[in-house]
Amino acid sequence: MKKFFKIILILFSTSFITTSGFSLEEKLKIGLLVPMTGDDKDLGSLIIKSTRMALEDINTDEVEIFPKDTNSNPKKALKSALEFKEMGIKIVIGPIFFNSLSYLDELKDITFISLTNKTINLPENVISSGINSTSQLNAIKKFIEMNELKKTILLTPKLDYEIEIKKSIKESKIKISKHHIYDVDPTKLTKQIEKITNYKRRKQNLADEVRRVENSDLADKEKQLEKLNKKYTIGNVNFDSVIISDFDESLKSVITSFLYTDVSPKKKYMITFNQWFDKSLVREETIQPIYYPSVNKKNLTDFENKFLEKFNEPPNHLTLLSYDLVGLIYYLSLKNELQNIDKIFKKKTSFKGKIGIFDIQNNKINHKLNFYQIQNKKIKKIF
Repeated sequence: MKKFFKIILILFSTSFITTSGFSLEEKLKIGLLVPMTGDDKDLGSLIIKSTRMALEDINTDEVEIFPKDTNSNPKKALKSALEFKEMGIKIVIGPIFFNSLSYLDELKDITFISLTNKTINLPENVISSGINSTSQLNAIKKFIEMNELKKTILLTPKLDYEIEIKKSIKESKIKISKHHIYDVDPTKLTKQIEKITNYKRRKQNLADEVRRVENSDLADKEKQLEKLNKKYTIGNVNFDSVIISDFDESLKSVITSFLYTDVSPKKKYMITFNQWFDKSLVREETIQPIYYPSVNKKNLTDFENKFLEKFNEPPNHLTLLSYDLVGLIYYLSLKNELQNIDKIFKKKTSFKGKIGIFDIQNNKINHKLNFYQIQNKKIKKIF
């Protein structure tokens, strides 16, 4: 097993050194389905560049990538996929978005490695390669066990990935004491957080204690009142950690609502999903510390710097994923005959890329993620 992973590490190193004496009877043709027109064409352009960079790093002329347009439209994606079929292409990276997958089950002899992180209702010939919620909850579960947390609640916004989260809770076997679905409307959100934290009761506890001390004959009455006046509530909450499956400004709103109800990240663990090292979270010191799983930060930074230097524009995080997929397919072509390369994706296998270690099983790629803490405006790797 150690020898196996050593081989993988070599293949997925920055230079992608090829195996000595390797030759293919025919070139490996990889299809690439991305938006080349429409609103998402800039993202498609970045992914095309990342796959081109991967080919240069592999340093072989035995692989060709053929980009075709989806226009982020399922019918256009099918039309382009049919063209791949005519070309004899068996393996395709893409499409990016879940809604572009609708008609691809018609092409049974092509395997599509989509960049989506959704895993429900995938066509049988589509593999989800995005960083899915099961991968993230697996890493969060490890962190919870490391810190011996016993009462973790999970908060999920009332959006289109609610069912996906529920499925991932079962798959990861993470222990959740309660799963709350919240409204993204700020006014409704605050009321929900008040209920979750038993805020009104704790606020009343403080008022009752102030009244009791005021009506007492205690010798240190004034000192006790002074201490009470510095408090916002009295009483604890029924959890030691919170997982918030949200992002960007909505995530900040949720943590701010906890602060409003006198539940501080300094006293209760605030854990989120992958934030891709969002710099705006680093600046928000009042909502820190925050904990979350993500890809290897050093590898991501190295990739971003290399991409920026080469193309004079910053990459999107999906570009790192597409870069790794080229290397993965190439590795499989070394180990398997070209006509059987699609079948290997149905087996359970582990690989190491720049994004980290990942396994393929049941039509999805699960990533073994690292874990990070944001505190005092700094990002620290935990594992």
